[in-house]
Amino acid sequence: MESILAPIFRIITDFIVSLGYAGLAIGMAIESACVPLPSEVILPFGGYLVSTGQLTFWGAVFAGTIGGTIGSIIAYYIGLRGGRPFLRKYGRYIFFSEKEFAAAERWFQRYGEATVFFTRLLPVIRTFISLPAGIAAMPFGRFVVYTFLGSLPWSILLVYIGRQLGANWNTLGPLFHRFDGVVVAGLILLLFLYWRRHRKR
Repeated sequence: MESILAPIFRIITDFIVSLGYAGLAIGMAIESACVPLPSEVILPFGGYLVSTGQLTFWGAVFAGTIGGTIGSIIAYYIGLRGGRPFLRKYGRYIFFSEKEFAAAERWFQRYGEATVFFTRLLPVIRTFISLPAGIAAMPFGRFVVYTFLGSLPWSILLVYIGRQLGANWNTLGPLFHRFDGVVVAGLILLLFLYWRRHRKR
């Protein structure tokens, strides 16, 4: 797996070196727009560049946070403009009826702030949470505020760790990938339980 990912990681790091803060922002925007580009590589490498004096700590943090927020807005509008009509038309084939649609909208109306904030701190889920927020039409202003607030501590943590690790910044990736497996397994289990429950109905 490492031999497969190594060229991808090299492309990411070369891109960030060439563009600096803009490279960090673009990388995080792509990651937050439902493209599984690992922030566990982007931000720690930014921290490494901080340790070498090429970037400042807060500059790297805010570049990552703003980029993540922009990417999340893109995913939000994809869900709002494309996901809603798609699910209304084809949702019944995956047991997603109008009843579930209304329940999801109520959930994001009531708990959207906490959902968006805390899931921005979780690997894997953080990449995709903006899409269901858009599908459920979470109020846009609140979505942006809580996305930014949730992205900020994640950026601070990973940039800080990358700065502390210095040239060993890339040792962080494998640790997060193990946790990714746990999160993915949990999501698969939840989807199975959802399917089983609606199949019984």
